Amino acid sequence: MINHNKSRQRGFTLLEILVVLVILGLLAGLVGPRVLKHLDSSKTKTAMLQIQELGAALDLYRLEVGSYPNTEQGLDALINRPEAANSWNGPYLKKKVIRMDPWGQHYHYKFPGEFGEYDLFSLGADNHEGGEGEKADIVSWK
Repeated sequence: MINHNKSRQRGFTLLEILVVLVILGLLAGLVGPRVLKHLDSSKTKTAMLQIQELGAALDLYRLEVGSYPNTEQGLDALINRPEAANSWNGPYLKKKVIRMDPWGQHYHYKFPGEFGEYDLFSLGADNHEGGEGEKADIVSWK
């Protein structure tokens, strides 16, 4: 006996695929901006935490050497021994990359500072003074 049942291959129609793509597009349009908003705020929080960590390393440097590194020595003095530092027991930072903010720019350091003993800050996402939100400056004196 011969079986005459035709086997049908089942697949998705073009219309079904388009409906799914439209639904995925709508979901991405709703969820995407919320995820990006949290990503932006996380970079700002990371910069704040890194400035606090750099500040702690600068304080330890001052305790051992007797003063903060000058502006010319900068944050590099926390990793590499400056010529003038006799009692340097560093490195005071474990990672060299912490000298870069989350936006890939160098942190700015001045000693003596205008707003505190030293000024340590990031200019934010736009790398320009001032700004709001992610473009705002993150500073050690506030």
